[in-house]
Amino acid sequence: MSLGTPVDLSAYDVPGRGRGILDVFRWWYLLRLLVQKGTATRYRNSVLGWIWSYVKPAAQFVIYYFVMGVVLQAHRDVDNFAIYLFAGVVIINLFNEAFGNATNSIVDNRALVKKIYLPRELFPIAAIIGALIHFLPQLAILLLVCLLVGWAPSLIAIGGILLGVVTVLAFALGLGLFFSGLNVRYRDAQNFVDLIKMFSTWTSPVLYTWVLVADALRDFPGLFFVYMSNPLTIAVELFHLGFWAPTAESTHGLPDVFLPASLVAASFCVLMLFVGQFVFRHFERSFAQDL
Repeated sequence: MSLGTPVDLSAYDVPGRGRGILDVFRWWYLLRLLVQKGTATRYRNSVLGWIWSYVKPAAQFVIYYFVMGVVLQAHRDVDNFAIYLFAGVVIINLFNEAFGNATNSIVDNRALVKKIYLPRELFPIAAIIGALIHFLPQLAILLLVCLLVGWAPSLIAIGGILLGVVTVLAFALGLGLFFSGLNVRYRDAQNFVDLIKMFSTWTSPVLYTWVLVADALRDFPGLFFVYMSNPLTIAVELFHLGFWAPTAESTHGLPDVFLPASLVAASFCVLMLFVGQFVFRHFERSFAQDL
């Protein structure tokens, strides 16, 4: 063969470049190994182990309930306030853990990233799946409590719960891709992540009801619509619809803008996925050097 004979390279991939999130389906076995690694090492050398999955949310709930329910007497206006509060805490915990873990996923796996090539998106996605697994014990406690107070499953309730989880995971993945790419080169990106996680509880109707926000913003309906268009607000209200509403004798229902706000929130999640993937792929070219 002469040196001038062209070589067909169509069957080969460009080194270090993949197809983004779509590579998850090609590298499913590696994703499974990363998830197993994350869950196996999560509580390594810990005395309590997976019991921490119950202790942390329980302690958080007790503090919030004491401050909001006992000190500020928020429970007077909300039937079954404990379930209302815990339902919101559980879904926000899922977002905070998924988002935080995804942001740190590349840095935490620097040894693999620097030595071998595999689709980098596997790391934040594996981190989010690990957060979902860690979320299940908290969900089981919430479900058990609801059953004890007479919760009866319905298609609307189950649909609301599943849609809330999907909304949170999609939003966390989009943000996680965005900030995990930035975090490799600019470590102060972690400070922005901490701020978002801190605000997530207070900018959603977890410790209060959306009715209070509507009253406070009654002269600014546009701002209230923006508040309701937050994907986390929609997810929290879907969890309230699924768990709290069937157990309460009286509820405040959903605001009139809930459906259009839900569409805006869903569109924002999709947009964040595209933006996050774009930024991630831009920075992944220099991951090994930056690490």
